[in-house]
Amino acid sequence: MKLEMQNKKGPIGKSTQSFLKISEIKNDCVVLDDGGLRAIVAVSSTNFDLKSQDEQNSIIFNFQRFLNSLDFSVQILMQSRKMEIGGYLEKLKRLAEKQTNELLRVQTVEYTEFISRLIENASIMNKNFYVVVPLGESIFPAARGFFGGLFGGGKAKQIEEKMENFEKAKEKLDTRVSAVMANLSGIGIRGVRLKTEEVIQLYYNSYNFEAAPLIDPGQLKDINLSENK
Repeated sequence: MKLEMQNKKGPIGKSTQSFLKISEIKNDCVVLDDGGLRAIVAVSSTNFDLKSQDEQNSIIFNFQRFLNSLDFSVQILMQSRKMEIGGYLEKLKRLAEKQTNELLRVQTVEYTEFISRLIENASIMNKNFYVVVPLGESIFPAARGFFGGLFGGGKAKQIEEKMENFEKAKEKLDTRVSAVMANLSGIGIRGVRLKTEEVIQLYYNSYNFEAAPLIDPGQLKDINLSENK
């Protein structure tokens, strides 16, 4: 991934990673340059406008209670991407070709043509929603002076300390994630924590707009939220 920057001396290639304050991504966590951790939860959405007045009031009240229950900040991220339904149209065309009932075949063809005209005249967007859960404690070992480094161990000792700090911080972050997901379920919103590969893909898709969206919220109902790999 390259972003081109222009100056008087000509274009300079810079990788996308150079603009991100990320040290590494591992064990379903984003490790920032300052040693803080982040977890990302993909969440489903709800059509607020289609709810009754009582249901809307209940959602507002439960969302307010959710925010008040947190003793840490969270970030709510929404990504909009143009929906790619070319595969869906191809599937409809194959179904029409295999259809033995002439009436159903004609209706399928007309429906396919209607969808094709619709996407030509309107941009159909797919929206994905995420909640970013932070932990500000740094996992990096505290800086040592000359004699502290000399008698307190070298590089291996620092790596060991960093790993211990990471495991302790991850436990705290996991607890926060569980609390967020439990409170969101009270609003009728389902969530699933992104795995390491999914987090990497999310960052990649964020800087490559032609890439497919990471998770369709409509599929969240099929995900086993109790699964912990």
